[in-house]
Amino acid sequence: MVATNPPFSAVIFDCDGVMVDSERIYLEVEMHHLAEIGLHFSRHEYQQTFNGLRPQDFIIEVATAYEKLGKGPLPENFGPDLASEAYARIEADLQAIDGIHALLDRLPDSPKAVASSSSAPRLFRKLELTNLTSYFGGHVYSGDFVENGKPAPDLFLYSAEKLGVAPAGCLVIEDSVNGVLAGIAAGMDVWGFTGGGHADEALGHHLKAAGASRVFDSHHAMAAALA
Repeated sequence: MVATNPPFSAVIFDCDGVMVDSERIYLEVEMHHLAEIGLHFSRHEYQQTFNGLRPQDFIIEVATAYEKLGKGPLPENFGPDLASEAYARIEADLQAIDGIHALLDRLPDSPKAVASSSSAPRLFRKLELTNLTSYFGGHVYSGDFVENGKPAPDLFLYSAEKLGVAPAGCLVIEDSVNGVLAGIAAGMDVWGFTGGGHADEALGHHLKAAGASRVFDSHHAMAAALA
């Protein structure tokens, strides 16, 4: 058995882009649907603005950007159409990120949780599709469970409370700037992860700039750091 090094009393994992390779799917689908309504973002702009947000907060950000175009309110079918295509792609294409099972296998007795901005039903389904549910003993927490989503600290603080550990003892694994900011605001150490299919060369730099103390491009490297 390999346990986490002090001072980490628990590890809290983001899901999308950290454990499952879903962010690459969302990137493709969302940027396409945004362009369809006249919202054109570079890959960098999209990731800085939208990655790590809850679905409802994503729609708020999109609606705000759309209003600035002077075309009136966001089309009513935007959200449902985007969600329908994204969920179909998730069901057909979702894979676990290489090395995550091996990493979790090396932490069998370490307190750990999932803290994801995904809606609860979709979060549970993604973990089920990738055979990750059993690792967390019920400690799977959605942005639906708290008032404020990332970059607010609410979800990470909620996860620590449910785990029965102090926030200062928690290590957060995140792939988004919004997630890193949330972990830092919760008073936790945060490691950035850039091993997802959506990551570009600049992502590690932005995670460090947001406050991540270390950045890893694979779960194998992260497992070695936790050994």
